[in-house]
Amino acid sequence: MPEFDNQTAIVTGAGVGIGFEIARQLAGRGANVVLNDLDAELCRNAADKIRQAGNVCEPCPGDTSQTEVINRLVETAVRSFGKLTVLVANAGITTFGDFFEYQPDSLRRLMEVNLFGTFFLTQAATRQMVTQQSGRVLLMSSVTGHQSHKNLAAYGMTKAGLEMLAKNLVVDLSPHGITINCVAPGATLTERTLEDASYIETWSRITPTGRPATVQDIAHAAVFLVSPGAGHITGQSLVVDGGWTAMSPSPY
Repeated sequence: MPEFDNQTAIVTGAGVGIGFEIARQLAGRGANVVLNDLDAELCRNAADKIRQAGNVCEPCPGDTSQTEVINRLVETAVRSFGKLTVLVANAGITTFGDFFEYQPDSLRRLMEVNLFGTFFLTQAATRQMVTQQSGRVLLMSSVTGHQSHKNLAAYGMTKAGLEMLAKNLVVDLSPHGITINCVAPGATLTERTLEDASYIETWSRITPTGRPATVQDIAHAAVFLVSPGAGHITGQSLVVDGGWTAMSPSPY
């Protein structure tokens, strides 16, 4: 039987990149996937790609920093598939900025999406999981939550906060058979990062394994942590960065 047969997963921020690959792999292993992205057209196109491969995927677009969108995601999962067993809270934004010049509006939006949205999405999803007495939650962190990185003080702060959230929620979720973990990607080849012509050369040079990650590298780790085989792993953060945080050479 497929590894995720009879399971239902919500994956946010999954129109492209890491989120899409996680959704694709989960669906390919038997999960019913509710796929979210802020961009409605991107969301529908991504879900169509997964369905065209013969798998089950329901698009549910919207801004996951909004509680009405969060509630709709959980309601869609339960209404369409009867339960919710996996949450991958991948939606997030990155804002670069010099610390001395960083503006309140930028920090406010960063906090809304990365922290407020993830917190209340986790709350809504695990309320449903509590009724089932089982579930897997994965939050998307970053190596910048572990190591300093120029112009990413605010972003790194939010990612470190998510890792503490996962650790703290072990207390609340473990009695209900729910695990919660984080994946912290390093430099990864995505549609966004490949807009930088020097990205591959720079990160290949300073990553001990000799290359940046692919979205498949990150998704493999994510899918493992929400799989039945990871039932005794909770409150942990798995760094997937080709060894970069072990040495932390600056790209600048």
